[in-house]
Amino acid sequence: MSAIGFAGIIFSSHLWGFLADTQGRRKIIRPTLLVAFCITFLSSFSNDFWTLVILRFLNGFCVSGGSATVYAYLGEFHTQKNRARAIMGAAFIFGLGAMLMPAIAWLFINQEWRFAIPFLGITYKPWRLFMVICGIPGLICGLSLFKIPESPKYYLGQGKEDKALEILKDIYHMNTGKPRDSYPVTRVTEDLDPNSKPRVVVNNDNRNAASILLRSMWTQTQPLFNREYIRNTLLICFIQFSIFVTSNGMYMWFPYILNSVAEFMSENPGNTTYICDVVYAKQKVMMQLELAQNDASIDFTQECNEKLEISTYKHSLVLEVLYAVGFAFIGAIINRIGKRIILFVCLAICGICGVGTIYVDIPMLAIYLYVVLLLCGLVINVLSAATVDLYPTRLRAMAVCISLMVGRLGSVVGANVVGALITNHCEAAFLTSGISLIVAGLLGFLIAKNPKIVAVDTSRRASLVSMTGN
Repeated sequence: MSAIGFAGIIFSSHLWGFLADTQGRRKIIRPTLLVAFCITFLSSFSNDFWTLVILRFLNGFCVSGGSATVYAYLGEFHTQKNRARAIMGAAFIFGLGAMLMPAIAWLFINQEWRFAIPFLGITYKPWRLFMVICGIPGLICGLSLFKIPESPKYYLGQGKEDKALEILKDIYHMNTGKPRDSYPVTRVTEDLDPNSKPRVVVNNDNRNAASILLRSMWTQTQPLFNREYIRNTLLICFIQFSIFVTSNGMYMWFPYILNSVAEFMSENPGNTTYICDVVYAKQKVMMQLELAQNDASIDFTQECNEKLEISTYKHSLVLEVLYAVGFAFIGAIINRIGKRIILFVCLAICGICGVGTIYVDIPMLAIYLYVVLLLCGLVINVLSAATVDLYPTRLRAMAVCISLMVGRLGSVVGANVVGALITNHCEAAFLTSGISLIVAGLLGFLIAKNPKIVAVDTSRRASLVSMTGN
């Protein structure tokens, strides 16, 4: 269940990247967010496991349309100088939202109210309402996009200079309050991203719709793996995969491990032990309960515990606060320090703490090292900002979507591999995560720096105004 949403994201990322690059960023983000909320609302009324699984998959399918495309969309409203800071600013807002999640979960999940809905055959409980609450921000964002224009940089890349100019006038009016007619720019020219090449138009008269779509998607994707970009593409995808394996894969088991440690400390105050020993002890108890349930000679009934220890919420809140602070701090220093240095330092520190988690016999200290390990997700947006800078407009959304698709594949792999390891080979799970992060940080130095803008024949282009400053 924890991985199925990521499976939906992976399945659709390539499609949304293609559509965002060819049809427009806003045209993809807005409907996918609205449909995602509708699916979330429906999923709160699921009456069996498989219905919930299917709806969560469809939710992930739609969420993918906005979650990756938004980086290209936001970045194209800013100059190259401010682009990374803008993306990290958005990440800070994400961190604030995530910071509220443990508090909202505590307010709702631990409540005891419930009411039956007979015609659906379900009992509506707090966790169902919590799902709807989590979907409301997506609904608000989807509605807000009715007031926000398409990326003018996208229109420039499509050769639609008049539309780009009209949007620039609207932005000028929104930012200054002055009339649109007083906008001092009268003409914009086509996008001058380095290495831009004209699209190849293929005659598709004799092809069916599916064939046309697949061929068009390949035409949009193939340049990412040309000699010009393949090194950066593979490096970015591998690093994103490594980060997501830990930041999401290990995070899936964070509440379980927190709850296990909290129960151990309440039952054994003052005792010291390794975090993995706590996990093994918890698994042993679970196996004994399962055997008792399967033994027909034992009259055994266990009520499902739908509540979590309060300390689980507290430490989850600490993690989200650190994320919000981390996003703000990185946003303040990213232009001065550079993306590659930030990438290495963050991943190296997180990796070392991950390895250290299994060697500390003080449970609470081990938990905080675990928290630092999970902070590797801070650099997902740093890497996405680097991706936006490395590719031209016509490939930008596809590049971000492909990299995050591979990253989310890491989430699915991580959730299942960690699930297989954590109960019997707990040390291997932490050791593998820590070492992979350190390696990913080192590989970040191999990513090319921002491409230089090529010289332009001014006799052919008399003027240029671009929202990205290119």
